[in-house]
Amino acid sequence: MKAQHIRLYEANPNPKQVGQVVEVLKNGGLIIYPTDTVYALGCDSQHPKALKELAKLKGVTLEKAHFSFVCADLSDLSIYAKQLDSPTFRILKRALPGPYTFILPAAKSLPAPFNKKKTVGIRVPKNAIAKAIASALGRPIATASLHHQDDIIDYTTDPESIFEDWSLRVNAFVDGGMGGLVPSTVIDLSQTEPTIIRKGLGDVGVV
Repeated sequence: MKAQHIRLYEANPNPKQVGQVVEVLKNGGLIIYPTDTVYALGCDSQHPKALKELAKLKGVTLEKAHFSFVCADLSDLSIYAKQLDSPTFRILKRALPGPYTFILPAAKSLPAPFNKKKTVGIRVPKNAIAKAIASALGRPIATASLHHQDDIIDYTTDPESIFEDWSLRVNAFVDGGMGGLVPSTVIDLSQTEPTIIRKGLGDVGVV
């Protein structure tokens, strides 16, 4: 069965269509959706079966999966990250929402089987569609970047190609127009000093 094709516009995401996406997530479905960097695979972070399916789609066991968690805003960070000190919070406030993934000390409330992990990757993208979905869901979206099937090209940007390639493997495709080619900048804030793990779209000057 082909995925639902749901067109959303970043300038004004339609609440009814956002609700359709959230219904898919709450029912344990997988989605492809736009962020402020590249298109991503996502599922409800608190749905065990969906998490397993997302890991399977990425070709890894759930225990070895490294998902990031997309939050609607800074206030949602406390769902999966420990209480932050003032210097760390200032960096996050400066950078987010934006094209960053921050590695933070994990809270014990991480979904099983991640709740033994010491760190967690958190995103608050500057994309109204992603934020609207996470906000309506009421909790973070477990997320992995959508890589192109061709090893030469890192990411898929064209919505038509994405739907053609993935429509039988996910439950909904959220079409937000052309996607980006550059992933998020990954910064580890779990130690004493910030560490740049990957230079992506975000300016490393935020730290």
